This record gives sequence, C-alpha cells and structure tokens, in this order.
Amino acid sequence: MATDPTPRIAGLLLVPLAWLIMTMLTSALVVAMYLSALITPELRSALLNNTHAFTLQWSISLITSLIVWGYSIWVTWIFCKRSRRLPRHYIIWLLVTVLLAIKTFAFSPVSDAAALRTLLIALFAAAVLVPYLKRSQRVKNTFIEP
Repeated sequence: MATDPTPRIAGLLLVPLAWLIMTMLTSALVVAMYLSALITPELRSALLNNTHAFTLQWSISLITSLIVWGYSIWVTWIFCKRSRRLPRHYIIWLLVTVLLAIKTFAFSPVSDAAALRTLLIALFAAAVLVPYLKRSQRVKNTFIEP
C-alpha cells in the first residue's frame, strides 16, 4: 500500500483556507452587487446620469472588486495545488485585504463602526496568519509542488 509522503491540507491549514474562501465569496457578492447596477434599469440610469466622478469611482470599485475576486480564486487554486508559491502570495493577498480595509475606513461612505470592524478583522487575520505561514514547519512541508 503506497502512502503519499507530503502532508495533506488539514489541521490548522484549514483556517487560512477557510479565510480565503470566505473572502472569495464576499468578493463575489460585492461584484454581483456592482453588476446589479448595470442590470437593473433604474440603477443603471441613476449610474449613467450621475456625475462623471461618481461613475469613475463606481468603475474603479468594480474593477478593484473583480481583481480581488480573481486573485482570491487564483490563490485558492494554488492553495489546493499545494504550490510552493502559496505562502508568498497568501501574504500578499492578506496585505491587499488590509489595504482595502484601510481604504474603506478612510474613503468609503460607510459607518465608522463597520469600517473599523472590517479593518480590525483584516489586521487580526494578517497578524495571526503571516507568522504562521512564514514559520510553520507544516506549511513548509505541505506547500512543495512547483
């Protein structure tokens, strides 16, 4: 009976995977929310009849959401493939989520409590997961594929 010498994605590695999948699903919902403005006639007319600055901000937000969603899908893919590139890209992905949370806190028209909660969650995830991905022997033994 042959056994696979590389460790499976299990144990504490499920925590970063769950965080990644949760953020990927959230990004998909945000993209759907932005695209609903193009599908619904009332929202589309409000979007197109607004100022150029508003339409530009909406477009930048949509593009940012699409990029985060696409990058999250790709990082999930290399996570499941146990690629050796994963720790570096996961850390970059965490930093992107922190930067987006800072942007939300500073520039978005949401309540300060909601923006602060988003920022604190992103900072906590980065503070816990970055050291784990950089120092864990389990991570070093699991993510070995090219």
